[in-house]
Amino acid sequence: MALTGRITREFGNPTFLVSLDLERNNFQGNLPQEMARLHRLRFLDLSFNKFRGEVPSWIEFIAFTANSLSGYLPNGLCNGLPILKGLYLSTNKLRGHMPTSLPNSLIQILSLSENESDGPIHSEIGRLSNMQKLALGTNHFTVLAMEKNQITGSVPISIFNISSLQILSAWQNNLIGEIPKEISNLIELEELVLADNSLSGSLDTEIINISGLRIIDLSSNNLSGSLPPNLGSILPNIERLFLGSLTNFVGTIPHSISNCSKLSILDLSDNKLTGLIPNSLGYLTHLQYLNLEGNNLTSDSLLSLLTSLTN
Repeated sequence: MALTGRITREFGNPTFLVSLDLERNNFQGNLPQEMARLHRLRFLDLSFNKFRGEVPSWIEFIAFTANSLSGYLPNGLCNGLPILKGLYLSTNKLRGHMPTSLPNSLIQILSLSENESDGPIHSEIGRLSNMQKLALGTNHFTVLAMEKNQITGSVPISIFNISSLQILSAWQNNLIGEIPKEISNLIELEELVLADNSLSGSLDTEIINISGLRIIDLSSNNLSGSLPPNLGSILPNIERLFLGSLTNFVGTIPHSISNCSKLSILDLSDNKLTGLIPNSLGYLTHLQYLNLEGNNLTSDSLLSLLTSLTN
């Protein structure tokens, strides 16, 4: 049964409290300032409630996913939070730019997805050397900087110095420019989600030549290129591959895709692919979703294709 009502000022009394988890209830209203007396509090999870107002700056572990928090993220949001490791503020109504005063170098998770934030992704984010998950999707983040009236990029190069990064997600923003080749420095990367932007340039092998990648979603961008013939050896751990609706994605589907034995979702729709649909797709025994529509692909026969997929 879900609890309802408001958090009262008496919540500031149990000063020895170190953990408070009230997620998935129907609490609403503003958080009482008396909670600032909880100096020992290290974990606060109020996700999936109906809290509103501005984000408080007095908690060391913040998890306010799916509430109604509004206002701007203050530049000093993370000042005085020396042990902050997780900042979860996704699915709220936050506006404004990303704070220039970013969390300390201990932070591992920064999740700001599904808000109304805008402005540049600051290069200072590269200082977060222990970051594992960076989620900025469904906002209005835009290009980094201008140099001599030329756009220098859409994602700061400094991000690609965070060798611990496992998840990089910035789908549905206003990102433009090319995906830097330095992305290959992210040797721990498992999820790369940059769909629904205006990224351009060539989808070179260096961009996806990270063997630990499990999820790639670059759909709906202005990218060009083709699937490499040795796809199976480049991405042996890939589980979900979304490369649909790219501007100039050509070539064939390589037979080596059968070596991507963990693949469960393959979306190559609305591109300019040609040649035979390889029957080797039938070796992908974990495949659940296959979308090849909107291409110029052919098959020896519909029967042989369907027969191959019965596996």
